[in-house]
Amino acid sequence: MNNPIRWGILGAAKFAREQMGPAIHATPGHVLAAVASRTPNKAAPFAAMAPGLRVHDGYDALLADDGIDAVYVPLPHTMHVEWAMKALAAGKHVLVEKPVAMSVEAIAPLIAARDRSGLQCTEGYMIVHHPQWQRLRALLAEGAIGRLRHVEGVFTYDNSGDPGNLRNDARLGGGALPDIGVYTYGSTRWATGAEPEAITHADIDWEDGCDVLARVSARFPGFTAHWVNSMRLLPEQVMTFHGDAGLMRLTAPFNPSIFGPAELTLRDKTGVTRVERWPGANQYVRQVAAFGAAIRGEAAFPWKLEDARGTQAVIDAAYAAAGGRPQV
Repeated sequence: MNNPIRWGILGAAKFAREQMGPAIHATPGHVLAAVASRTPNKAAPFAAMAPGLRVHDGYDALLADDGIDAVYVPLPHTMHVEWAMKALAAGKHVLVEKPVAMSVEAIAPLIAARDRSGLQCTEGYMIVHHPQWQRLRALLAEGAIGRLRHVEGVFTYDNSGDPGNLRNDARLGGGALPDIGVYTYGSTRWATGAEPEAITHADIDWEDGCDVLARVSARFPGFTAHWVNSMRLLPEQVMTFHGDAGLMRLTAPFNPSIFGPAELTLRDKTGVTRVERWPGANQYVRQVAAFGAAIRGEAAFPWKLEDARGTQAVIDAAYAAAGGRPQV
């Protein structure tokens, strides 16, 4: 493709090395052109994957690179808004890792900066690009399970043995809800098109200022939801949408390439069960392709900063219902 979109990555985070860097490199019409890292051995895997890659020794140096069109920001959570705004000011399109911010209020300046710039800037919420979620959303809209009455969501893992992980550091925006609550909460909102009316229950366990186990319930117009998110439980991922005429379940809704196969199970009131599968679908490659289409004006990106703000509002409300986050 002529005039490929040239990407730079701020930092050599593990997730960027293992998922987003390879996804950018694998997407037609996109080039992984530069990485900012002061540690050469961390940049080495990117250079091995993308010959000719430029390695900058600082984030500002990458933003000053005229050979970069779009920037991916996988920095610690508390740095997302700052560097996304700097990237916009430098004239770059921006895909910022989730959560885009640590509070609803912090997202407003970024939305304003995006609107002033005329550039694309959004959160990397990859699941909306996966066909299993697109299919579930369409089936809900068609009434495949009748009237939706309840959503049950679980996303857990155990990183208790990794105290240096930024997710265990409250000063860097650690915690289960910022890291994975965005998925159970946001996917419920996106799939149903509904917003919660109230948080009806919030029970959160804390360690050093980080929420490590959160059990939260909400009331939506016409249905309820209950979500469990934890950084201290056996790994599990499942989302269930329960209606009066059927039930749909995704058994690897968030990391299908890692946790298990991408499957949607639909059971109707007659007892008939059918299963749809999407082997090989890469939600990260699809996300890069969709971002490129938005940059080129070919299609609207399906997840905007306003969508991220809506999910953050649910997280903020869950914290408030549990008595607030501890001071760190």
